[in-house]
Amino acid sequence: MTSTSATGHREGYVPFPNDAAEQYRSAGYWSGRALGDLLRDSARSQPQRPAVLSDAAVQSYADLDAAADRLARGLLALGISPGDRVIVQLPNIPEFATALFALLRAGIIPVLTLPAHRRAEIEHLAALSEAVAYLIPDRLGDFDYRELAATVQAAVPSLRHVLVAGEPGAFTALDSVAADEGSLPEVDPSDIALMLVSGGTTGLPKLIARTHDDYAYNATASAEVCGLTPDDVYLAALPAAHNFPLACPGILGTVATGGAIAFTLDPSPEAAFAAIEKHAVSVTALVPPLAQLWSAAVDWEDADLSSLRLLQVGGARLAEVNARDVEPALQCKLQQVFGMAEGLLNFTRLDDPDELVHTTQGRPLSPADEIRVVDAEGDDVAPGEEGELLTRGPYTLRGYYRAPEHNARAFTPDGYYRSGDLVRQLPSGHLMVSGRIKDVINRGGENISCDELEEHLLAHPAVRHAAAVGLPDASLGEKACVVLVVTGELPTVGELKTFLTERGLATYKLPDLVRQADSLPLTAVGKIDKKALRALHG
Repeated sequence: MTSTSATGHREGYVPFPNDAAEQYRSAGYWSGRALGDLLRDSARSQPQRPAVLSDAAVQSYADLDAAADRLARGLLALGISPGDRVIVQLPNIPEFATALFALLRAGIIPVLTLPAHRRAEIEHLAALSEAVAYLIPDRLGDFDYRELAATVQAAVPSLRHVLVAGEPGAFTALDSVAADEGSLPEVDPSDIALMLVSGGTTGLPKLIARTHDDYAYNATASAEVCGLTPDDVYLAALPAAHNFPLACPGILGTVATGGAIAFTLDPSPEAAFAAIEKHAVSVTALVPPLAQLWSAAVDWEDADLSSLRLLQVGGARLAEVNARDVEPALQCKLQQVFGMAEGLLNFTRLDDPDELVHTTQGRPLSPADEIRVVDAEGDDVAPGEEGELLTRGPYTLRGYYRAPEHNARAFTPDGYYRSGDLVRQLPSGHLMVSGRIKDVINRGGENISCDELEEHLLAHPAVRHAAAVGLPDASLGEKACVVLVVTGELPTVGELKTFLTERGLATYKLPDLVRQADSLPLTAVGKIDKKALRALHG
């Protein structure tokens, strides 16, 4: 399948309704700024201030702005057109920022995947998006992305180019693509800017199309809530393609504010603490297991963390006992963040009382965020009661990309997104997250679709029936347990991991525990009873 035309990328995109879009524009939530202009504006106002910090060099705003323009021209010269999709699977390296802004400037749509994704996810996302190019590093640790790219390119006919940050092998070096000549297109702020990958609640991951308008608001409003200034240094410690370190406020919010970005490939205390000291990092974001580890590591890591003023923690619920440990240990402000790549963000505020910071997951970012908490029949629960969170607003999608059947289940007829999160809302507006109703395992802030994992397990010759459940874990939040009905010998965890890895499953989706059962318990309507399985095997 070849790439679509410059407007064909909108086929399968669910836009905001016209009346809602006009309301968001007139209220000033949508400012008509293309995401590439966030960098352009900061480069014009403070060209010599540092934009990207690395061990090798300091890249100024003028340098980053010029590098993004040159790469944008080069990508267009390759024949990649505005509206085309490009799979981006770059780790936390300075080239991520250059490539991201180059694609945004060229009107080419980056599909932002994670370094941990493997063949199963990348082939699916490349085919779904009809991607024409694939941006990768040469290696990361002992994994060679060029081998993965060869496999994906053979399976996805639309994929014409593979661009490599590093040694290109049989492909094209990313740094050879830049061009000094050529014009850049006019970018429509209401158009798709980039695509994020869903955590995957049912089956393979979905694509989340974010517009320039809504994502610029996402980043700049988050930066305001966090009090970002040009003097801040943001450390991208989580994978940069995640919504959290990308735009909450993350890389984009920092650039919009004129601060500096530092990258680390390793979020362990040893590496991250060294980066904080070296670059005088003031803000960063972590998932709960890392926040716990960092809080403990101050006892054995000798590093100056005095520059750190704000630690954001999100991706999964931070237990109150762990929340209370952060500020005394790291001597910085804790901000709990509860959000989703689909849109809605909740933050505890910098002036919230400690009790709210320690016990809640924040309140909505925008005055225009609409929240409903409903029961199983879809009726609003009484104030303060637990129910499923439904939401819509100026930066929350109205439908996944090219997923009409799933959208019919995931959204209400009037456009509310069914988050699958169980929450209680306090009179202050703050949310307390109590769990999920969707069939996912939240392992260290990464969502594992039970459906997807079970589908792969059923391909094993010994497995007759399979169920995946999350079991409580003090470090990860949840660990992945698979319960199998087998013929013959029960495969070991190691054997299953090898089998699933060979099928191209991302490493973070591999099971931690395997249990055997003669049969799987069923509910009254014939579905696997996951609650009973958790009770039996937890």
